[in-house]
Amino acid sequence: MTLIIMTLLALPLAASAKGILRDPDIEYALSRLAGPIFDAAGLSSRRVRIIIIDDDQPNAFVADNQHVFIHSGLLLRLDSAAELQAVIAHEVAHITGGHITQRYGQAKTASTVAGLGLLLSGAVIASTGNGQAAAGLAMGISGSAARVLNGHTRAQEASADQAGIRYMARAGVPPQAMLDVLDMFRGQEVLSTQRQDPYTRTHPLSRERMRALKGYVAATPAANPPDGEAEYWYARARGKLEAFIRPPSYTLRRVKPSDSSDIGLMRRAVALHRQPKPDEAIATINRLVAARPKDPYYAELQGQILLENRQFGAAVSAYGRAAAMAPSNAQIQSGLGRALLARGQSADLPRAIKALEAARGRDPYDTLLLRHLASAYAKSGNEGMAALNAAEAHVLRGDFKAALPLAKRASAALGHGTVGWNRAQDVIDAAEQALKRR
Repeated sequence: MTLIIMTLLALPLAASAKGILRDPDIEYALSRLAGPIFDAAGLSSRRVRIIIIDDDQPNAFVADNQHVFIHSGLLLRLDSAAELQAVIAHEVAHITGGHITQRYGQAKTASTVAGLGLLLSGAVIASTGNGQAAAGLAMGISGSAARVLNGHTRAQEASADQAGIRYMARAGVPPQAMLDVLDMFRGQEVLSTQRQDPYTRTHPLSRERMRALKGYVAATPAANPPDGEAEYWYARARGKLEAFIRPPSYTLRRVKPSDSSDIGLMRRAVALHRQPKPDEAIATINRLVAARPKDPYYAELQGQILLENRQFGAAVSAYGRAAAMAPSNAQIQSGLGRALLARGQSADLPRAIKALEAARGRDPYDTLLLRHLASAYAKSGNEGMAALNAAEAHVLRGDFKAALPLAKRASAALGHGTVGWNRAQDVIDAAEQALKRR
């Protein structure tokens, strides 16, 4: 499915932020890179996720104990897997150091800290089914959220530096990479606030901090040489992100037709698809999949390119192969469901609903998925479930006024006490509470 942009209610850290970038290949690559850091910190990779924010300004931050947010602009400025792992290690150290709890304690109410509304409210619905809590999070948009999220103290930064270095050493990542990252921002504190990169404003730099960090690095035992596998996954994630964000001409100038590497072929296929040059894009992605037939994420990209070029039957086949190789991946299952719906055959409808429901069960805060699921149920004649999924999509976009009548329609159509009816009640409660606050 590649880059899905989910619009946020608000991102107080950067007014230019556009949303969340979703892609199964990139997310898998980031999980491979973050896994050793999470293990070293004693965290579960199932509990903490890396989220990419679509924003050119370099920044990274944590807003709760379950997500590490990295701006696309920072990821594209880093030069190695170790530098990305250094960023992750530092942000994870804020979680393990209890800094999030300390900053929440400085706010008068926890709800004001939830400026990341849609993602966090969706996470609440996913983990608790609590629509009222989700509404409280989604509605928490105010200047105080920005102040709390930007509220790292220099003491917290020093603590996170030291803990992050320990995690990197335990994971076998060269600690020098953390110094390399901060070197990019050296001298920023002498600039006016308007000219500073957001990373400097959210992670205060100082000469004392840099001296202390150099001491930590010097005192840390030498790490292993750079991990070739980690470098591969970093190059793959960065290459795909860049191919979708930068102009196609930028990618095609840097990836020559003679480049037969899998990452090179992937980047060319994306750039040609975006130009658009459909025949060349399809020929290139077919060549890649033939070379890497057991890679579900390349098959998923093939499905996306075929689907967006209206080759629906071939797209169903590509997504089907990807889903068979990665049956637990929600985005791939969602892509299969979309391809089946697009093919438009009545026999495909039950299979499409099954795939989309499997995806929703694992990733219930993907608004695009919920819209497709609503469409699938409408085509099947199940108006109650169609209204329910449409209502939930509206809630995750912050449109409580549109969600409320749909949720009431779903509640009336679905059996009292059923799972669907209970979901509709959650939406009704969330929407009524949100509208009352407004």
